[in-house]
Amino acid sequence: MLELRPSCEQCNTALPPDSPRAMICSYECTFCRDCVEGLLANVCPNCGGGFCPRPIRPARAWKGGNHLGRHPAGTRVVFQPVDAAAHAAFAAPIRAIPPERR
Repeated sequence: MLELRPSCEQCNTALPPDSPRAMICSYECTFCRDCVEGLLANVCPNCGGGFCPRPIRPARAWKGGNHLGRHPAGTRVVFQPVDAAAHAAFAAPIRAIPPERR
């Protein structure tokens, strides 16, 4: 089950469970859309993968009791800002490779 982390790892912007601005990589590293499209250039600084929009967990139980109330969003804040120069050097050789081919 996705953790639904509460904020961007780079800028610490709040990303509530219903935020369409939340982006995740396959390891669930969580960043806001502005950081992914800007500084990170769609390259996860932790794994090198790409990002996709984080799914939004239903607020009410439409089927089977699966909803945000039963499975609440995570509260653990992961705040580890990226060094811009170091990330640019890391991302340079792979940013042109589509995420599905990295």
